[in-house]
Amino acid sequence: MPLTSPRRSALADQVIAQLRAQITSGEWPMGSRIPTEPELVEQLGVARNTVREAVRALAHNGLLDIRQGSGTYVVATSELAGVMNRRFAAAEPGHVAELRSALEASAARLAAERRTAQDLRQIDALLERRERAWESGAAEAFVEADANLHMAIVSASHNEVLAEIYADLGGVLREFLRADVGEELRPEAHMDHARLVEAIRAGDADRAAAEASAHPFGCRLTVPGA
Repeated sequence: MPLTSPRRSALADQVIAQLRAQITSGEWPMGSRIPTEPELVEQLGVARNTVREAVRALAHNGLLDIRQGSGTYVVATSELAGVMNRRFAAAEPGHVAELRSALEASAARLAAERRTAQDLRQIDALLERRERAWESGAAEAFVEADANLHMAIVSASHNEVLAEIYADLGGVLREFLRADVGEELRPEAHMDHARLVEAIRAGDADRAAAEASAHPFGCRLTVPGA
C-alpha cells in the first residue's frame, strides 16, 4: 500500500504566498531577519502551527534560513535563487568569478547601447552610495552597495532574461564577494567602478564590456590560473 501524506492546508498555502510576497517585493530584503513567530502570528491572525509550517516550507525551498538562537533570515528572493544558493555554495571561487565576468561584460555592453537617462541617474546614485560605503569602512554595507550597483547596470541592459538570471544568482555572488572583502576593507582591494560607469554613459560598448569583465578577477586576492 503506497504511503500517503496529509495535504497541506489551504490556509498554510495562503500564508506561504503572503510571506513569499514580502520577500519578492523587497519588503524583507536579502539578509534581513524576518519577524519572529509570535509577531507573524499576530500580524497574520493565524495559528502558530500554520506560521511554523509556512516558514519551514520557505526554508525548505531555500528562501529562508532558520538559525537557532538568532532568528530566520532571507537568503534568496525566489525558489530558483534558493536552488542556486545551495547548488553553488561550494563552487570553485575562480569559476564564480568567470561566470560574473561573462554575465557582467555582456550586460555592460548592452547597457552602453540601451541605457536611458533614468538608468544613468540610478547608476550614478548607486556608484556614489558604493563609494560612501567604502569610505565608511563598513564591509557589509559595501558588499550590498556594490551588488546593487552591478544589478542596476545589468538592469540597464534591458534584457529581462539576463536581469532575472543575474538577480537569482545574487545570493551566490554576494557570498563570494563577502568572502573576498572579509571583515575589514583593505585599500589594495578597492576597485574603481567610475570608468565602467563613464563607458556606459559614453555609449562605448567595447570599453564597458572590457571594464566589467575585469572587475570580478580584480576583487579576488588571486586570479585563477595565476
